[in-house]
Amino acid sequence: MTMPEPGKSETLEDGLRRILAPNPGPMTHWGTNTFVIGEGRVAIVDPGPESVSHLDAIRRATRGETITHILVTHAHLDHSSLTRRIARETGALVHAFGPAHAGRTEIMNILARQGLVGGGEGIDEAFRPDIAMNDGDRIDGDGWQVQALHSPGHFAGHLAFSYQGTLISGDHVMDWSSSLVSPPDGDLAAFMATSRRLRDGGHRRLYPAHGLAIDDPADRLNWLIGHRQARETAILASLSAIPRSVEWITERVYADIPPNMLPAAMRNVFAHLIDLSERDLVAALPHLAFDARFTRV
Repeated sequence: MTMPEPGKSETLEDGLRRILAPNPGPMTHWGTNTFVIGEGRVAIVDPGPESVSHLDAIRRATRGETITHILVTHAHLDHSSLTRRIARETGALVHAFGPAHAGRTEIMNILARQGLVGGGEGIDEAFRPDIAMNDGDRIDGDGWQVQALHSPGHFAGHLAFSYQGTLISGDHVMDWSSSLVSPPDGDLAAFMATSRRLRDGGHRRLYPAHGLAIDDPADRLNWLIGHRQARETAILASLSAIPRSVEWITERVYADIPPNMLPAAMRNVFAHLIDLSERDLVAALPHLAFDARFTRV
């Protein structure tokens, strides 16, 4: 597995290029992948983090070309922060599912009103697309076409973009890690449904926003589904009639996790507990919240 060079434009296949942003980290791996679709009159997918060097890399990669469309998979800061600057420079319209919190379910809205905020790379609260895209919407460019797939789970308003039999899959599935599902923006039930949909989607290759391409999408998505099912089994096995906190459960389910990753693991566990509560398999005391205590039903 060879790390791409940050800032260098790489041709992945006809009409598709990748530029790696210089924002490595435990949530972003080597950094965020920005994609360029087409030639001449092009689309940018996920402009990436607020970074002068990455902005310059996008400018270099598209020198002599016209950016006609900006597509954003979701409004995490490592994906959308450069959107406004590129839109101002180019006049290109921004396409995404909607504002930062669009698509949340009612239970997630309730948790948000209680004060629960998402984890991960941070929400781009000011994000607003010029054009809201729904599942199945298409964009016809100059010699290229993409179709949006609403793919909630990691993020309520998450989109993936189908291009010539491949899928630019954002943060839903990656080759190096399972994805963070952090309520109220992440939703485990939606994540599992999206995973099954993408598994059965027939794409020949996935291009994640972090890491390398996935050449066997069904195999990787089956692994991801099985991984989450195993987590659910472990969470249920840890519970009894004695009320337990999210932290207590996490420390037993993720027994060997580095301490700096415990907060992210707790978010994942809470996502499972919300789903299990909605399915009446666990009870939350006194009510569903991050600081609740949970028992097996």
